[in-house]
Amino acid sequence: MTPAVEVQKAWKYFGDYPALRSISLDVPAGTCLALLGRNGAGKTTLLRILSGLSNPSEGSVRILGHGSRDYQARARTGMIGHGIGIYDELSAAENLRLFARLFHVRDAEQTVQQWLTRVSLDRVQNSVVREFSRGMRQRLALARAFLHGPSLLLLDEPFTSLDDRAIALLQSLLADALKGGATVIMSTHQLREAMELATHVALLDRGKLAHSGERPVQMLADPTWLYRTYGDSQ
Repeated sequence: MTPAVEVQKAWKYFGDYPALRSISLDVPAGTCLALLGRNGAGKTTLLRILSGLSNPSEGSVRILGHGSRDYQARARTGMIGHGIGIYDELSAAENLRLFARLFHVRDAEQTVQQWLTRVSLDRVQNSVVREFSRGMRQRLALARAFLHGPSLLLLDEPFTSLDDRAIALLQSLLADALKGGATVIMSTHQLREAMELATHVALLDRGKLAHSGERPVQMLADPTWLYRTYGDSQ
């Protein structure tokens, strides 16, 4: 399968400290990679490089056939990070219209309305986000990430702090994206939720790639199997 993501001997230094150490990783198009590892293993650092928010200190990264910071790659990438990434002083509809313009979404107004309905915010679309509950803000952030139909989705601890409704919505959105041919890379400690979707796994251990490949069948019954076999236990 053609790789959607190609990482070759990538290092990342913060001062003298190597947060990533010669990472080489190919992620086939249309797959879901669960990026695992202890806190501080380098997962967020790698995702920031893949998203174009940071450059590797050494090595190379290609996203969908382009450099990770090229517009062609960033325009086809969706990301959910630790911050929700929406504007409190705008309404729900205004937030999505803004991102639709940034990503040059065709039929922008129709797409915005479809996503407001998909995340059950259509009835409050004209209310400002600062008045929303956390769960409503989470669902709006999911709509923002999926709005432009990205070919690559990068998710950093996406299930953390989500309420049950948002978790079910996210799993449904990811499943639909995978059926449509998108590639998903998610870092997570929520192993059971991740194993419902993951086709591949990669384990980072102190900045090094300890293991990568198709998801072992053992992880369906015991999600911690990879940690105990290839790296430090959590």
